[in-house]
Amino acid sequence: MLRWTVIFIILAVVAAIFGFGGIAAGAASIAKILFFIFLVLFLVSLVLGRKKI
Repeated sequence: MLRWTVIFIILAVVAAIFGFGGIAAGAASIAKILFFIFLVLFLVSLVLGRKKI
């Protein structure tokens, strides 16, 4: 999980270097999609992790 955090920080810094133009807007939309995907995966793993098999 720490590896993903470092990757996203690097992506954020690169987007900041390019400015708030078209490249940053594209990266922000991708980041929003990834956020929701990881949120759903987190909730699924949370629910499945609580079940006692």
